[in-house]
Amino acid sequence: MADNSEESEMLDALAELEKKFKQERKELQARIQGLKKSATKGDKKKKKEVQEEIVNLEADLERRHKEEEDNLKKNSAQKIETEHDQGKGDENVLQNSEENVPSSARVSKAEKRRQKKVAASKDRDARILEQEDLNLLGPRHKEMIAIVEKLKKRGLAIHTIVADGNCLYSAVEHQLKETDSEHAMLDYKMIRKLTADYLRNNRDEFLPFLSNQDTGDAMSETEFDAYCQKVEKTTAWGGQIELRAISDSLKCPIEVIQAVGPPMTIGEPYLASKKPLIVTFHRYLYRLGEHYNSVGPYVEDEPEN
Repeated sequence: MADNSEESEMLDALAELEKKFKQERKELQARIQGLKKSATKGDKKKKKEVQEEIVNLEADLERRHKEEEDNLKKNSAQKIETEHDQGKGDENVLQNSEENVPSSARVSKAEKRRQKKVAASKDRDARILEQEDLNLLGPRHKEMIAIVEKLKKRGLAIHTIVADGNCLYSAVEHQLKETDSEHAMLDYKMIRKLTADYLRNNRDEFLPFLSNQDTGDAMSETEFDAYCQKVEKTTAWGGQIELRAISDSLKCPIEVIQAVGPPMTIGEPYLASKKPLIVTFHRYLYRLGEHYNSVGPYVEDEPEN
């Protein structure tokens, strides 16, 4: 029974690990799309650098996944073997001492497993806290501090958007509702469709700025149609092309706040008649992909009594 329980725990852990791997692969693909878009047509040096970075990112992720899976299997096997050996020893000890130990003082195997889980949880929490301390010195923390300070000066604060590939469209959705726009009824799926339709209807304007993600060559008409389909139907990450399409289709300016440099405004001609939607752009917030958040009013923390 104990062996079956430990094997079941290992299978559950492997399933959770694979779920984590799947999400990280998805996030990596989103980042790769962004990297490929950053390579300007005809810039062979940039294209080569992007390809090398993509290869390194994929190799690093594959290596790390293999190490994590191997470590999990190794630790689980050692745990099963150790508990099996301990079980044998316990049986011998119990045969000699069970009669002398009150039943109320005996610890069941289930309780032992619970205690081990509690100890493992405490160890994991300690490692998380240690990593958080290290993160304070990293680019993610520095970027976040810079953006937060810029927003605070304007009476604004970050409104967190889920990192699921729809972050740009979800940030725009939140802004439309936050500003009581006439488009406030739109959700992120509708905004995706609106964006894709605008790209299709204005292909001559956007097609010259898009390239084949694998070759770097100019995107064909067929590839452009497939690109628009991805914008509409998938969780493909949105960037500057999509920001421009959203701004023009809504006839509304969009202000993008970053850690470094002044805000970037898409759709400046619309500033005369409408206040801009405001989103924040993060390069380092998530390890495997760039990210957009929305903003809301800044609220001062109440002092503790």
